[in-house]
Amino acid sequence: MDLPVMPPLAPMLARATARIPPGMQYEAKWDGFRALVFRDGDEVELGSRTGKPLTRYFPELVEALRRETPPRCVLDGEIVIARDGRLRFEELLERIHPAVSRVALLAERTPASYIAFDLLALDDRSLLDHPQRERRHALETALAGASDPVFTAPATTDHDLAGTWFAQYEGAGLDGIVAKPLDQPYRPGERAMYKIKHERTADCVVAGYREHKSGPVVGSLLLGLHDADGRLQHVGVCAAFPMARRRELAEELAPLRTTDLAAHPWGARADETAHAGARLPGAQSRWTGGKDLSWVPLRPERVVEVAYDHMEGTRFRHTARFRRWRPDRTPAGCTYEQLEEPVSYDLARVLGT
Repeated sequence: MDLPVMPPLAPMLARATARIPPGMQYEAKWDGFRALVFRDGDEVELGSRTGKPLTRYFPELVEALRRETPPRCVLDGEIVIARDGRLRFEELLERIHPAVSRVALLAERTPASYIAFDLLALDDRSLLDHPQRERRHALETALAGASDPVFTAPATTDHDLAGTWFAQYEGAGLDGIVAKPLDQPYRPGERAMYKIKHERTADCVVAGYREHKSGPVVGSLLLGLHDADGRLQHVGVCAAFPMARRRELAEELAPLRTTDLAAHPWGARADETAHAGARLPGAQSRWTGGKDLSWVPLRPERVVEVAYDHMEGTRFRHTARFRRWRPDRTPAGCTYEQLEEPVSYDLARVLGT
């Protein structure tokens, strides 16, 4: 492979802001795997945000990119899986599997799509120093003839339309809006764009915590919600505390520590059969590898209000943010019923297909 922009390359990133800024290019924020595509003839490589190769996990996309993209190009975009009109991130996670046979089966059962939103090189030209507006025009031209499963991400400079997208597209499983300065070159590895994400709050039961890697202080709080059958499901974690606050939390929660796992709603985590019927903390996966996922059980008596962006199935899609303790709420009242459901929106309408 011999391209004017070569792997590995760190993609340009975004920093969070509360409102959609004016005077920029706006796109939907896709909920998938960020992936750079490097194509030189029949050679195609997919690189992740961290530089790790994704090529082997998406053989159907490699074939599609050979068919639908210019012979020599570098693209920035997102790998997604869509079903029933919305994105399915949990099914995307399943695609990262070590067995070749399993990869081939899932490529047929849950095929992926590629949403391109930037063009970094074409033929023998690097476009990294070109402004966003020029790269966007070049992208639209280069992929004008592309078809499913390769798409060009919709974009607009209309601030009002971006606000409409922000409200509507969440119903298709999208993550918010990304705003890009029109005169800005591509800046690998820098947070040079803006992301505007939805934020909601929920009252959750704190039923345990994981210790921080630095020692016996709180690393993350383990959050639970009661399902329709009254079982406390593990729905995610709340993290990102200053070190002083981590020590304070360990002291605050010390009276709730328990060794009686038989009485704990997640005590059955040691029994593998329990994982079929409930969301429990502590299970290893291909993503966590050998990471220490041991946890400190707490009597599930405290309620915390957290902020979250959206749900993926029955769990928070991303790490939740601590807002405040809720001594006025009872753990039994922390149920899925409190969660706001976005109005459904067909992904085909987002992509114009």
